[in-house]
Amino acid sequence: MKQFASLFSTIDQSTKTTVKVNALTAYFNAADDIDKLWTIALFSGRRPKRAVTTTRLREWGAEVAGIPLWLFEECYPIVGDLAETIALVLPPNETRDNRSISQWINDLREVYKADDEAKKAFVLDAWARLGGTERFIFNKLITGGMRVGVSQKLMTRALARATDRDEAEMAHRLMGNWHPDDTTWHALIEAADASADASRPYPFYLAYALEDGPEPLGNPVDWRAEWKWDGIRGQLILRDGEYFVWSRGEELMTDRFPELARAIDHIPPGTVLDGELLVWEHGADGPASFNALQARIGRKTVPKKLLQTAPVVLHAYDLLEWQGKDMRDTPFAQRRAVLETICGNLPPDAPLRLSPQIGFDRWDILARTRATAREQNAEGLMLKRADSPYLSGRKKGDWWKWKLDPLTIDAVMIYAQAGSGRRANLFTDFTFAVWNGPPENRNLVPFTKAYSGLTDAEFREITAWVRKNTLQRFGPVRQVTPHHVFEIAFEGIQASPRHKSGVALRFPRMKRWRQDKPLQEANTLDDLNEMLRIYG
Repeated sequence: MKQFASLFSTIDQSTKTTVKVNALTAYFNAADDIDKLWTIALFSGRRPKRAVTTTRLREWGAEVAGIPLWLFEECYPIVGDLAETIALVLPPNETRDNRSISQWINDLREVYKADDEAKKAFVLDAWARLGGTERFIFNKLITGGMRVGVSQKLMTRALARATDRDEAEMAHRLMGNWHPDDTTWHALIEAADASADASRPYPFYLAYALEDGPEPLGNPVDWRAEWKWDGIRGQLILRDGEYFVWSRGEELMTDRFPELARAIDHIPPGTVLDGELLVWEHGADGPASFNALQARIGRKTVPKKLLQTAPVVLHAYDLLEWQGKDMRDTPFAQRRAVLETICGNLPPDAPLRLSPQIGFDRWDILARTRATAREQNAEGLMLKRADSPYLSGRKKGDWWKWKLDPLTIDAVMIYAQAGSGRRANLFTDFTFAVWNGPPENRNLVPFTKAYSGLTDAEFREITAWVRKNTLQRFGPVRQVTPHHVFEIAFEGIQASPRHKSGVALRFPRMKRWRQDKPLQEANTLDDLNEMLRIYG
């Protein structure tokens, strides 16, 4: 645990990439294999289940600290993190335990099955044996909230250095549905066959946003354009007579899209496709909006009726593996040509579609096409250099997303809530409302929440204002005097009977604090409904 705690502290206390990579590399060179394996798992989100409820931990923390529970509860929202709150209120002591991180995780998983009395004895003994960063990490593990400020990219870079292997190979090895319980350090990192797991996806290639138009990219002839579809990015893997569906967030979603199993009938094994999961009804000219896909999101089992009303297809736009061969180093134009051949003879009822490319020879012509994206239920355009390989992660240069400008509406802030972590002392989560009713008797109707888009300085300024203008408190939420207008940007709008306003926004965020705009000039519910009519 001390070795892991030292690594954690170095990463947590530095913002420099080189410091983090060097610390990880040194750790992977020195730690035991099982500890290295669990470290990779923890840093990539494979955390053990929460062993004790947060209610019990708060009670036991207050008891050991010798403070009333109400005082602990007052501290918790100020700190913004339960594990850190406990570590701060407990009496300080030095670490007197030499168990490794993997041993502690095994102990935690054993206590998961015990009764409350045994759990309490285990937790209190751990708090007595551990101090400082080790105690904080233990608290993180037992709450199931272990998150570390290091990206998968930095971890794969450190692994590549420590093992003297290619970084792209390391990224591929870490993909998939593995867990420390069913693999070893050697099998995951060192074994000769990195594709032994038939379900293993490839790391996704991510595009940068194009802010000022495509003219600086050079000659249009060097580029290919296609719609940026508004769905779920995914890989469809066909190997060993089976199919697997992975999201960009590295989540295995095979069971959620059973209609894709029919791809086995049309595409040979040894094929991996990258594309967009979209609702596409049989006979339709194009995909349905993202609203239709939302009915499928989060469902691990799909009823027959929903399969009929919201059938999903993979809109394929890239080929990563063909006939068992990794195609990622092949230029995009050549990968696309093979993909067109594969999809050329698909029957109409196949769960696959080829994402069409958009012809253009001038950037201004492409700009006019981009302006029609919402009519295609797309978010904008993707631009890909014809000779580009399929890389890993977000790389600037060859792939760009040229999205439409977001929809916007001016709204009034009516509720505020404090953030968490480093923003626990700031109000960062806000509820916004629009006007409804005739001018002489109108009221504010809440319609969305947003928590991103302002600078730290703006968050500090609005926090000071919230504290002086609170009307009522509802737990952590404060109702404030209607006064400030914000421009809210969002990607889509849909009808929602669950919301008082009758609408829900997709990806709402604060684009601008309209300190120049009076309260009375905020938008109305009629304005939202008109946007719903046009864009919903």
